[in-house]
Amino acid sequence: MDIFRNRNFSLMFIGRILTNIGDSLYAVAAMWLVYDLSSSTLYTGLAGFLSIIPKIIQLLSGPIIDRISIRGVLVYSQLIQGIILLIVPIASYFGFLSVGLVLIITPILTTCNTWVYPVQMSALPKILEKRQLTQGNSLFSVAYQGIDVACNAVSGILIGILGAVSIYLWNSIGFFIGAIIFSQLRIKPTARIHSETNSSVKTTTHMNRYFSDLMDGIRLLVRTPLSKLLFGVIIINAAGGATFSVLPMYSDYLGGAGIYGILLMAQALGSLVGALCAPFLKLERIRLGRLYSLAYILSGIAWCLSIYSPWLWVTILVYGLAWFPGGAVNVIINTVVQKGVPQQYLGLIFSATMALSGIALPLGSLIGGTLGIWLNSATVISLCGAAVLLVGLYWSFDKVSRNLPATEHIDEGFFNFSRKSDKSDITGIQA
Repeated sequence: MDIFRNRNFSLMFIGRILTNIGDSLYAVAAMWLVYDLSSSTLYTGLAGFLSIIPKIIQLLSGPIIDRISIRGVLVYSQLIQGIILLIVPIASYFGFLSVGLVLIITPILTTCNTWVYPVQMSALPKILEKRQLTQGNSLFSVAYQGIDVACNAVSGILIGILGAVSIYLWNSIGFFIGAIIFSQLRIKPTARIHSETNSSVKTTTHMNRYFSDLMDGIRLLVRTPLSKLLFGVIIINAAGGATFSVLPMYSDYLGGAGIYGILLMAQALGSLVGALCAPFLKLERIRLGRLYSLAYILSGIAWCLSIYSPWLWVTILVYGLAWFPGGAVNVIINTVVQKGVPQQYLGLIFSATMALSGIALPLGSLIGGTLGIWLNSATVISLCGAAVLLVGLYWSFDKVSRNLPATEHIDEGFFNFSRKSDKSDITGIQA
């Protein structure tokens, strides 16, 4: 491919692969290590919360990214992660490794890694020609999703062979190599006309405006018919977080770390296959409310049934299938927003959607870990599946959701948007 003749892109792509491998392996190893040290879902739920909550920083990164050095962020984020990861094997060697130590470093590592993705995406237009951007974004997306599936598949096996602590050591080495690769980037810095003082003031102004825009986006979103779908998705995301927090204990019951990795692989693969199949299923022809209702009724049923199979391979297969509908409809809802929301409000609506749906994952993780103290892990997973099923049933009976049109019939005139500053209101279709 011609795109790989671009030195900066090739370095960025290789570095991204290393970063994704490290991030995926660490995510599995951290959860398993916390469970191995504590044998408690309360701690795995807390670990899930601490690993997810820093990702909300991505919502705040927009006004800042354009004012910092791309190479500096990429290099130093890798170095910091590499150094912090070394703490775990060192602590294990000298006998002071504890679940508390793992929980302390978890949000620090996630925070460092959270900046990498938006920085890399903002760098692509600076290192590629416009005609190459689609190809570059596609390669980055495939690398991210493909590596996630592959690492989930082998992580459990590696933990079983090497141990979770050894994963931290090898990950550390990978991040140091990533820092060396990123240090070879040669990207021209964005011209800065203003002084540092003016830049700081301008950044603060941008942040204030960003929060104002975010609140505007939330107000715009919750006053449309799509809000019914959004609040249902919040519950579904919370169920996903709760399931994630008890999955190590359930996997231990089924056979150990290897099963944990395979279940995570099935989950990632189900979502990926759903997303890939979405264009071929002609889902845009189905009424949106009915599509979401049917998708998550099927998902909830599979979610519940997956834990009751006497055969392990059926459990893995059905659990993976439970994530297929979500992967498919996520593609559709993005298209709905892009078609039905005026261009000037797209950023507001996407930011608001990420903020509202993203906060459900860490909260769900805490709830699931707490429930796991009193209930066995299989029961918690079953309850999460039941919650997903109930959301799907609610959409099927809710008049507003049921009357939402098919995606192919939605255009920019479907929602009448106006911000508060425009001295008018927002309306949606009436049921």
